[in-house]
Amino acid sequence: MCHIRAAGFILAILATLSIHTSTARAEAAGSVEQNFAGSLTALPAENLSVSGAFYVPVYSSVSMSAGRLRGDFSVTLSIHNASETRPLVLKRVAYFDTSGKMVESYLKTPVALKPFSTIEVFIAATDVRGGTGANFVVDWAATSEIAEPAVEALMVGSVGPGHYAFISQGRPIKLVGKN
Repeated sequence: MCHIRAAGFILAILATLSIHTSTARAEAAGSVEQNFAGSLTALPAENLSVSGAFYVPVYSSVSMSAGRLRGDFSVTLSIHNASETRPLVLKRVAYFDTSGKMVESYLKTPVALKPFSTIEVFIAATDVRGGTGANFVVDWAATSEIAEPAVEALMVGSVGPGHYAFISQGRPIKLVGKN
């Protein structure tokens, strides 16, 4: 019985240590343009006649134990150009918190992804600005019909001795097609 109490006490300490209460800023190692220069190409000169948008729910924090505990997770948003032949223009990559307030915008100007290339946005587990209902909106465009991009987020974290990882897929929120 003593061992069970000791193990429970140790688990409680580990859970407490893994739960962050500070609101740290995102650990920005550089801009999307700098970090993924190899994935980018020049913006097309032609008119962007096709466009769409994705909504991606993410969880920088998750309520646990009937709301008494909070587990914080890192978030990696990945945006994949699923076209083998055409560039994909990203017009906006914006991060919103639980109340719908924009926390951060990750593009200063539109960027174009090479065919089959990918960019990512990383949010550290210590950055809890998004909260339990955080989300991204990704606006994209192309010069003509194109394979719809793949947009998803990977959340990774640990609570006590347990490690967790899960994926959230983006959902189209704007009709894809000619403007």
